[in-house]
Amino acid sequence: MADERLQGLTEDLLKLAKAAGADAADALAVSGTSVMIDVREGKLEQAERAEGVDIGLRVLLGRKQAMVSASDIRADTLEQMAMRAVAMAREAPEDPHQGLADPQELAQSWDLPALELADPQAEPNPADLERDAREAESAAKDTGLISQVQSASAAYGKTDVFLAASNGFSGGYSRTDRARSCVAIAGTGTGMERDYDGDSRIWQGDLRNAADIGRTAAQRAAERLDARKPKTGSYPVLFDERIAASLIGHLLSAINGHSVARRSSWLLDALGQQVLPKGLSIIEDPHRPRCSGSRPFDGEGLPTHRREIISDGVLTGWTLDLASGRKLGMPSTGNAARGTSSPPSPSNWNIALTQGTQSQSELMRDMGTGILVTSMIGATINPTTGDYSRGASGFWIENGEPVHPVNECTIAGNLREMLLRIVPANDARPHLSRVVPSVLIEGMTLAGE
Repeated sequence: MADERLQGLTEDLLKLAKAAGADAADALAVSGTSVMIDVREGKLEQAERAEGVDIGLRVLLGRKQAMVSASDIRADTLEQMAMRAVAMAREAPEDPHQGLADPQELAQSWDLPALELADPQAEPNPADLERDAREAESAAKDTGLISQVQSASAAYGKTDVFLAASNGFSGGYSRTDRARSCVAIAGTGTGMERDYDGDSRIWQGDLRNAADIGRTAAQRAAERLDARKPKTGSYPVLFDERIAASLIGHLLSAINGHSVARRSSWLLDALGQQVLPKGLSIIEDPHRPRCSGSRPFDGEGLPTHRREIISDGVLTGWTLDLASGRKLGMPSTGNAARGTSSPPSPSNWNIALTQGTQSQSELMRDMGTGILVTSMIGATINPTTGDYSRGASGFWIENGEPVHPVNECTIAGNLREMLLRIVPANDARPHLSRVVPSVLIEGMTLAGE
C-alpha cells in the first residue's frame, strides 16, 4: 500500500491550490529508496543509497496550465508551491485541450495484489548486494575468456506513488525492483572488446543467478574479439532479441498521440492500414503481474486496460492521453504518464509482438548470407519520413552460420518498409515490459568497407 504520508501531501497541495485561486488541480507525490553496490577487482568500489520524497502540483485556471515541483515537503514549501503555480498559470497561454478528466471517466477500483508490483520481502542489506556483485565478477573472471571486468553491480529500489486530483481521483501503489549486472572486457590495447549481461525484476526470487550473468557477459565479450568491417551491400539483417525491441519502439513513438497531433509522425496516415505483416499483432497489457510496465491507473487517474494496438498487421489506434485525444477528437486510451516535474503525456505500457515459430538459429539458417546485429550505437531516425540509419556490430553470417564478428558498419532503410518485412523468431523473454523476439528483415542496406 502506498505511503499514507504521500496521500496527506497530495491532499494538502490540492487544498492549498484551491485557496490560492486554482479552478482545478492534481498533485503527485513519490517516495523512493535506492541502493546500489559496485565491486571491482574483488573489492567494494562504490556504495550508494538514496532516499527522498518528490512532490509535483499541476494547477489549471480555465484552460491555462502550470506545474511546479519540489523535494522539500515542509508546510511553508507546499504553500509557496501553490501560490507560484497559480501565478504561473495566470501568465500561461490558453490551451483548449487542457483539463482534468471528467469524474465518470476515472478509475473507480483496481486489484493491486493481482499486479504483484511490490515484493513483500524486506530490503536486502548491503552485504547481500555486495555478495551478488562479487559472485558475478568472479564467475566472469573464472571463464578465462576476458582480460578484466569493468564493473559488476547489484541494486535494489522501492518507490511509492500517490496521485490525487480535484475531480475526486485518489490512488496510489508501491513498486520494487532488484537488479544484477556485469560488464566484461576481452582482449588488450586497441583490440579490446566489451559486452555485458544483466537482469532486472520486480520480485527478488525471479532474478537470474549472479554467476550466470557474469559468465554470459564474459562469453559475449570474448565472442566479439577480432571483429572486422563487413562488405557494403544489400543483405538480410537479423536483429538479436536484445535489441529488436528498439524497432518496435520506433513504431510506438510514431503512433504516440503527441507526435500525431503535431503531425510529425511517419505513420500519420496509417490508421486502419497495414503496418506489419499479416498474422502479427502488438498487444498492450498494463495488468501483467510482476512487470515493470504494469500499473492500475494512468497519470490522469483513468483506468488502464488491455488493447490491441496492431491487429493482424493493421494499425487500430493511437496512444493517447486526455490532451492529445482532445486534439484529435478521440478519447484517451488510458496511457498518460507523468512525473512530479512534468505534465501528463502519452506513453505505452507493457507490449508484446506476436512471436514466430522458428528459433533465431533457424532464421539465421534461412537468411544465408547477412548480419546478426547484437548491438547498436547512435541513431538517425527521421520522425516524419521514417528513414532509419544506425551504427551496428554483431556477426557475419555465411551459409546460415556465424563466421566472424563485425563492427564499424551502418545499417539503413525506411522503417515503414522495414516493418512490413519483419519475420519474428520465438525467443522473446516473457517477463520484459517489451516482449519482442529476434527479428529478421530482408534487403537492408549495409555500409561497411
